[in-house]
Amino acid sequence: MTPAASSKGTVQFGAYRTWYRVTGDLAWRRPTLVVMHGGPGATHDCMLPLAALAEDGWPVVHYDQLGNGGSTHLPDQGADFWTVELFERELTNLVERLGIADDYVLFGQSWGGMLGAVHAARRPAGLKGLVIANSPVSMPDWLVELARLRKELDPATQEALACHEAAGTTDTTEYFQAMKVFYDHFVCRVDWPPEFTATFLEIQNNPTVYYTMNGPSEFHVTGTLKDWSVAELLPRIAVPTLVVSGRHDECTPDSVRPFQELIPDARWEIFENSSHVPQFEEPELLRSTLIDYLTTLGDS
Repeated sequence: MTPAASSKGTVQFGAYRTWYRVTGDLAWRRPTLVVMHGGPGATHDCMLPLAALAEDGWPVVHYDQLGNGGSTHLPDQGADFWTVELFERELTNLVERLGIADDYVLFGQSWGGMLGAVHAARRPAGLKGLVIANSPVSMPDWLVELARLRKELDPATQEALACHEAAGTTDTTEYFQAMKVFYDHFVCRVDWPPEFTATFLEIQNNPTVYYTMNGPSEFHVTGTLKDWSVAELLPRIAVPTLVVSGRHDECTPDSVRPFQELIPDARWEIFENSSHVPQFEEPELLRSTLIDYLTTLGDS
């Protein structure tokens, strides 16, 4: 069961508001774990299992990135508004407004891990550690791997996906049904928990950010991020970094490996029974792995 929030609220971000949730006490003498969800365009719901780390002594902050969840929705903004720089500025603003900018650790999953790498490469003084979970380094390289994974699906599913993508009918029930076959193999291999479903429904109900930056599905990337890579930034990351991925992850080992190779102080853990969401597939292993890592960072 997810621990109850200690507080919830919003912080001002320019003309907009960023929604956040705190579990534990930000005054504890341990770095605050700031959790960044995937997408872009998802919500914090999928990351709620990490709130349990407050029971082990680390305060945890979840937030909804701009455009989704409890944060300001901006459905009329175009592609030039939704940039990596926007979300990095939002993250910086959040830790400053919450008063934790001098002592925090980032946990970023999928897109959130890439965003965390951008933030860490700028070497903010108060950042003590970085966890990159289930993230690719390079979108073009990842697309090659996604195409390979699609070929592992049954022929009827492959044909359905290709036909709907060619016809531009990716908003249909038929496309969703074919898409879910891929998701059940490489994104979430257990029955979809309510938190995962909630995040997925948020994207479907408010697709502005996801469709603009990513595209209609995890493996049909047509948005502004399709040519993006963080590889050149990785050697600048100066904090101890934990990299996590699943053996059956849509972010395959070839997609993830450069994090370990290019970040000076990085270790990589592959969860053998997980795909893209180990917080649901192997929650106890993820929790113990994170505690081991956070303990190495010490207290404030």
